[in-house]
Amino acid sequence: MPTATDITRQIEDWIEEDRDEIVAFLSGFLQAKSPNPPGDTREASAYVEAFLTRNALPYRLVSAQDHLPNIVGSIDGASAGRHLVLNGHMDVFPAIEDIPGERGQWSGDVTEGRVYGRGAADMKCGTTAALFAYRYAARLKDRLTGRLTLTVVSDEETGGRWGTGYLMETIPDEVVGDCCLDGEPSGLATLRFGEKGALRAVLTTKTKGAHGAYPHLSESAVKIAAMLVRDLESLAELEPELPDHIVRILAQPDTQTAMDASLGDGAAAIVGKATVNVGVIRGGLKVNMMPDECVLEVEIRMPPGLARARVEKALGDVLARYPSTSCQIRNDHSYESSWCDPDHEMAAILQDVAEGVTGRRPLPIISLGGSDARYWRYRGVPAYLYGPSPKTMGRRNEHVTIDELLTVVKVHAISAVRYLCREN
Repeated sequence: MPTATDITRQIEDWIEEDRDEIVAFLSGFLQAKSPNPPGDTREASAYVEAFLTRNALPYRLVSAQDHLPNIVGSIDGASAGRHLVLNGHMDVFPAIEDIPGERGQWSGDVTEGRVYGRGAADMKCGTTAALFAYRYAARLKDRLTGRLTLTVVSDEETGGRWGTGYLMETIPDEVVGDCCLDGEPSGLATLRFGEKGALRAVLTTKTKGAHGAYPHLSESAVKIAAMLVRDLESLAELEPELPDHIVRILAQPDTQTAMDASLGDGAAAIVGKATVNVGVIRGGLKVNMMPDECVLEVEIRMPPGLARARVEKALGDVLARYPSTSCQIRNDHSYESSWCDPDHEMAAILQDVAEGVTGRRPLPIISLGGSDARYWRYRGVPAYLYGPSPKTMGRRNEHVTIDELLTVVKVHAISAVRYLCREN
């Protein structure tokens, strides 16, 4: 009778045989445009659907809006058992203007050991891993217990209301499961068991306005907003009340080194702190006019232990000093932080498998950015992220290395099977 080790070797052999196919799949996936906004993912969805159809893998579309399809499919093992859900998204950051003579953002170029394209890191590499893990698990379903469900969604980049959130509202029995595995970019040195929350707000300052030579007739909305930007930094001083076990994990020197390696130097210093980003400023019509309006779009990232309500109150205290400024909270992309057990069985499986593949054991961390994994954690279901480096996501020449891609595919496929394997 084949053992879990034998099955693992079989998956590794399949991935080696399919190396060129996996790289070509990601390349084509990146050429299927899916920027969000505006959010139309039908081209990317058709590409994924064609893969599933070619491989005779079960799936169906579950969507509230035609231009935002979600793909859901399940495979049952030989007997009853636990339920693992694979999650990935098709939408990517909004498009940027291509520069003549330089690589286009939808190129899917494969060169010098890298695959280039908008969404390579976030997260078409991870979604590719979910798809191939689903394919390999289907070949082994007679050796598995329980159920494996694939969810490939739209709308993650704008909050997930019509993607994972919609699935949770409409077909929870099919997609909640007992555990979730996600390939969002984490960096191969780390395993994400939690992430910061976010509070987004639009702050609008209005004054009477005047000719620029007559500043005695009106305050400048831009100058008021500039002072407000300065005062908003006080929100970064809010102290979270972190659970003790998370404090211990984040304080370990090896973990801090791994965070900096995966998320960029300095990540470890801010993972347990709130951060404030003024992402957009709009104000003024002409250089010799006193601006009568200035709009700030602000995002506060909140670590575990810092509740959204507390941040909203602190924001209100700051705004009380600015009576000419109104505040609109963007509830569509504001949410609490989330985390799950860093010592859960699936976390250990992922660590063991990744160490076997790379020779390096990924360490559990809290992420700086958000993901759809929170939808599972909010329901008490552990959800873990293991994916490629996040350092190029959203940038020109976004890419993943082929080694990263194949590593993530191996870790996801082997971990999924081990979680559902009868021998385990």
